[in-house]
Amino acid sequence: MPRHPVPLVSRRPPRSLLALGMLWTLPNSLLGLLPGLVGLAFGARLRWQRRELALVVRRWPWGRGGALTLGNVIVYTGEHLDVPCLTYAHRAGQRIEPPISLADHERAHVFQYMLLGPLFLPLYLLCGGISARNPFERAADRYARSGRGWWPW
Repeated sequence: MPRHPVPLVSRRPPRSLLALGMLWTLPNSLLGLLPGLVGLAFGARLRWQRRELALVVRRWPWGRGGALTLGNVIVYTGEHLDVPCLTYAHRAGQRIEPPISLADHERAHVFQYMLLGPLFLPLYLLCGGISARNPFERAADRYARSGRGWWPW
């Protein structure tokens, strides 16, 4: 009988390492809670999503759309995070690619935050911020396409 790949969710590190990662990135998560809590007064909804290892603030009432990850908090303007979206390279006209899952892309950022903790934001900004050239964004797109490679280097 052929073996099927193990689902992505079950390939997670032990809970103790996840807890350490969440603790390490707690300052970023607290920063993410600020817009989430403000959004609650205007109709946003909070929900822990185990698959994303994040508190997802959905229906955030401001912005053009999309999501922002800060630590273990994902702020999203839509109703459901698992929706198709274009990669940054596709939007920049660098290459034509099929849509990826926004949830998978943002989960890659959660993993990146959990490893880098307070170092994530300065490194992310030094690498170009929100752009197709940023290795953090390219890695998140790669992870959303293949389920592998969320680490940028």
